[in-house]
Amino acid sequence: MSLVRLNIKGISYSQTQNGAYALILSEVEGERKLPIVIGAFEAQSIAIALEKEIKPPRPLTHDLFKNFADRFEIVVKQVIIHKLVDGVFYSSLICERDKIEEIIDARTSDAIALALRFQAPIFTYKNILDKAGIYLKGDASKEAEEEQKKENIIVDELFSKEVEIKPDQQNYKKLSLNELNNMLDQAVKNEDYEKAARIRDEISKRK
Repeated sequence: MSLVRLNIKGISYSQTQNGAYALILSEVEGERKLPIVIGAFEAQSIAIALEKEIKPPRPLTHDLFKNFADRFEIVVKQVIIHKLVDGVFYSSLICERDKIEEIIDARTSDAIALALRFQAPIFTYKNILDKAGIYLKGDASKEAEEEQKKENIIVDELFSKEVEIKPDQQNYKKLSLNELNNMLDQAVKNEDYEKAARIRDEISKRK
């Protein structure tokens, strides 16, 4: 089976359901996107790795794994999303130490959080992308904001349980950039990385 390389496009969260996150991957040589449901902690960890400006005061679990691996000269060479069963993606870490290669089973969210830290490529098999890949490309006049709306709709569709939105998720648009930056600093200081990621998203939209 042929492998397809994927890039991390970003993390999308539900506008109607608190704690509903999807990691959006895109094929390098194509237009299809692969949405993968992930947990809030993993979303925080991936967002922090993507957003270089957010520096946690202490290492997160995936940072600790990277530090541990570096100390013992273990390298994650690549991540392969190798199976899809009942909507659940299964992944493997291809690791190397002393020129010996090992394959380690991992949750896809953890595998991708580590791939970012090791700057390792991410792959999936063509049949998985054929089965679960979607198109998000809009008309030529549609920009990133329109595509983001489509991604958010996909996240909503991935979840059936309705959860009330926290008030702080609804008020960011009303705040100034200075207020948002102060809130971001405080969220990082409090190690509330889920909130920090949401604030960072709002700041990025205004740049």
